[in-house]
Amino acid sequence: MLTRFVSLLSGLILTCFAPGAFGDDFQLTPMSVGDRIHALIGPTTDRTFENHGLNANFGVIGTPEGTILIDSGASRLGAALLARTAQALTGQPVRWVINSGAQDHRWFGNAYFIEQGVEVIAHRRSVTTQQARQAEQWARLQPVLGERLDGTRPTAATRIVTDDLERLELGGRVIELHYFADAHFPGDIVIWLPHERIAFAGDHVYTDRLLSIRAFTDAGSWLTALEHLLALDPLVIVPGHGRVTDAAGARADTGDYLAFIAEGVERLADEMAGVDAALDELGDAPGFAHLEHYDELHRANVTQAYLRAEASMD
Repeated sequence: MLTRFVSLLSGLILTCFAPGAFGDDFQLTPMSVGDRIHALIGPTTDRTFENHGLNANFGVIGTPEGTILIDSGASRLGAALLARTAQALTGQPVRWVINSGAQDHRWFGNAYFIEQGVEVIAHRRSVTTQQARQAEQWARLQPVLGERLDGTRPTAATRIVTDDLERLELGGRVIELHYFADAHFPGDIVIWLPHERIAFAGDHVYTDRLLSIRAFTDAGSWLTALEHLLALDPLVIVPGHGRVTDAAGARADTGDYLAFIAEGVERLADEMAGVDAALDELGDAPGFAHLEHYDELHRANVTQAYLRAEASMD
């Protein structure tokens, strides 16, 4: 399944920063995915004090004029960690930040970068969701990070794009921002490098771990967005969570699961079968049981997706 991807990445260097580089034992794992283009791979566990809430993947793109960072982290401290990591990889300070979506670790570090004179870019749909979910996200994050949240000020981007396809040139790099449809969060976007055919997919794609469906998540819309992403024919996909992958890997760990959920609950909701019936029929999905967090998330995903589908029938 990953033959083409493995071939593409042969010879690229996987490097890791030593523990303690940022004053504790936490580390992101940098992975080279192209010419001066890196994925920062975070843990697939939950947010913890130890991981600074950086249980996600981020991106670093080097240019002659400065570094582009994909997502700003869950706190001021996490943003500073990302800034140092990015500069260590490229030799250039961060000059631009792009928010891929509205979850806390995608944008809570914006203010840190804005104070450094960095241009922070986001899509208007992402910003709308950021503002709507800010208080809820803060309330969930504060007990986890405690004093590591000190000084954090959730702040909107300084440059808000409005078109569903926005083409930018940053430091000589051509970057496209694509909004296809609402994904994990409303307003999630894909950061696409058309010349390199590399996609920073944000939370459109999960590998290795099961995705989470929230009350505001539309599994069918998410699947539509993913299909548009795959239609770009990417060589490399940096997912929001999990290992760097290709189109086949994204379909296996994300697309097939979304199809299983979306198609199943739509049929059952059309029959007004009820949540219990949905759980009886869909609550056991052995084809996805190997994914991390399956036991704690799958049945909740079925419940949320079914309730949303049934409500849409009214």
